[in-house]
Amino acid sequence: MNNQLVFQGVILVAFVAIMYFLLIKPQKKKEKEIDDMRNSIQVGDEVVTIGGICGKVVKTKDDTLILQVGADKTKFELKRWAVSSIEKKSGRIDREKLKEEEEKKPNKPKRIGRKDTESLEGQLAEAKEELKAEANTAAVEAAIAVEHAEAEVEEVL
Repeated sequence: MNNQLVFQGVILVAFVAIMYFLLIKPQKKKEKEIDDMRNSIQVGDEVVTIGGICGKVVKTKDDTLILQVGADKTKFELKRWAVSSIEKKSGRIDREKLKEEEEKKPNKPKRIGRKDTESLEGQLAEAKEELKAEANTAAVEAAIAVEHAEAEVEEVL
């Protein structure tokens, strides 16, 4: 009798797990995709509502959209949840894709302000002075090397 209770419990748990993986999980995944689609609607997208109305989005708000339909460009407001599908995306670039592309590109120099410019000018002046000092040192070393070479040539002759 005890084994029979355990067996029934295992069958019940297995049945619930099967129901979860076959029915509940795919439905939640589909709902998440639809929510993502509705949240990605931008101005300029052409959408179809659950009632079958086709139109172009002219303004977006938190949870409502202003849709423009027909030849006379009639506008009306509807909830985001009433959008069934996006027929044509607008020419705008998705912000996430733009961020990904920027990460792939090498860093471009940023515009700098007046304070930054003054700081950079000071650093540039210091770097020039250092280079001049190094150049003078190198010139002196070269002159010494030439003198030594001339002395060696005179010794050989």
